[in-house]
Amino acid sequence: MAWFKRKDKGIQTPTEEKKDTPKGLWYKTPSGKIIDTDELKKNLYVSPEDGYHVRVGSKEYFELFFDNNEFTELNEKLTAKDPLKFEDTKKYPNRLKAAQEKTGLKDAVRTAVGKSFGKDLVIASMDFSFIGGSMGSVVGEKIARAIDYSIKNNIPFLMISKSGGARMMEASLSLMQLVKTSAKLAQLADAKIPYVSLCTDPTTGGTTASFAMLGDINIAEPNALIAFAGPRVVKDTTGKELPEGFQRSEFVLEHGFLDGIYERKDLKKQVNLYLDLIQNQPVRA
Repeated sequence: MAWFKRKDKGIQTPTEEKKDTPKGLWYKTPSGKIIDTDELKKNLYVSPEDGYHVRVGSKEYFELFFDNNEFTELNEKLTAKDPLKFEDTKKYPNRLKAAQEKTGLKDAVRTAVGKSFGKDLVIASMDFSFIGGSMGSVVGEKIARAIDYSIKNNIPFLMISKSGGARMMEASLSLMQLVKTSAKLAQLADAKIPYVSLCTDPTTGGTTASFAMLGDINIAEPNALIAFAGPRVVKDTTGKELPEGFQRSEFVLEHGFLDGIYERKDLKKQVNLYLDLIQNQPVRA
């Protein structure tokens, strides 16, 4: 029996039967704009009122780029080990297991091959929800193997970065991935296979210092944080006031480190346009 009952025109409603507003029905952007979550999803997780691009992961980007969301995932079962026996507030294997259970992912990047506007494309897409999109040995290895697949099959490569940088739990093993992925991209360039790098919010640390800024074409989503060190670290180090938005994609574009900024709805068309132009092929619609 309910502790309390409400009376409304003679009808008694037990408290436990009261229907609350479903959680997650609305999304509030940093500027205060509110949008229905169903509408947000239909709009590719971009607020129509202020253009705010909500962070999404590999699932949404694969849906965006691959025709009919059809693709073959590469090296999907690759998982990290703990050779350093690292432990902070919890043991590294426990942290990995918790992240895997929470996200349903094996690690912070997924790689796949499929058709985009009818032509083959290899995509590596990072997931910030998995330990901050940090780059460990598995992330580097999966990107390297995806590049190998591109070279072997002569397929263009798209890297979608969203990362807090190197994974501290793997120390030097994580830093080695900067070298490995950069070397693989040099091999990709030698094979004359195009590489487009898409920087999303945030693209920072070792990711920016390696593969994220090595594309034949480097592009970004609007207002994405793109940096090596965070703004507070830079300010504390230099002791100077920094320009407003100096690490956002618009500032980075203005200073020559990007080739373009595109809204999410235009990404598939723009990436494939670049690939057609680089390969001197007829432009697809």
